[in-house]
Amino acid sequence: MQKLLRPVARPFQKLLGPLGARENPFFGLLKSSAANLLEVSQLLDDLFQDYQDVPARVAEIKRLEEVGDHIIHEIMRNLHRTFITPLDREDIAALGERLDDVVDAIEEAARYMVEYRIPEPSPAAKELAHIIRQASQTLLTAMTKLPHRGGKLREILPDAVEVNRLENEADHVFSHAMAQLFNDATSPMEVLKWRDIYSQLEQATDMCEDVANVLEAIVLKNA
Repeated sequence: MQKLLRPVARPFQKLLGPLGARENPFFGLLKSSAANLLEVSQLLDDLFQDYQDVPARVAEIKRLEEVGDHIIHEIMRNLHRTFITPLDREDIAALGERLDDVVDAIEEAARYMVEYRIPEPSPAAKELAHIIRQASQTLLTAMTKLPHRGGKLREILPDAVEVNRLENEADHVFSHAMAQLFNDATSPMEVLKWRDIYSQLEQATDMCEDVANVLEAIVLKNA
């Protein structure tokens, strides 16, 4: 009887490998999306700190935004083709969509710098870009913990708290920047240009918080 079972068992063992040895593709895609977000946020932060070759560097941000679009497309395609997923389908979709939204907001803010012919970033814009970079790094750190279960999954919660703290910090920077803009701007056109840029930068931090909130809900459901 034992000899009859072995030929059947071996093909399945070869296909599946040791339990837990291979990471689920969804976790890999979500980490790729978070890593792409971090790279985009680093490019924006570096651009604002060293404001040269602006069109070319904004074009690179646009290229990575398109990479992000491809990743979210792969996530959605796999959701439609996969019967069993490691997390609730709506949570996987929400994570992918919110990460992509952050990249879109960053790309739009960077594009405005070119289209509006901004001569240099303001101190507030530099500060917001740096906050986005910090939040993106924290989200990538949290995403690497997502495949864990039980107590280790709960290690995501401090990361979510940190992203929320950074979003609150960005709100204060944004509020002060807008007040200063309306009080000190020399022309209505300047107000309109910087209002659009600040709004996209602040929206990027809001969307980082949205990702953190989804992660927190996943932990509470699965830990």
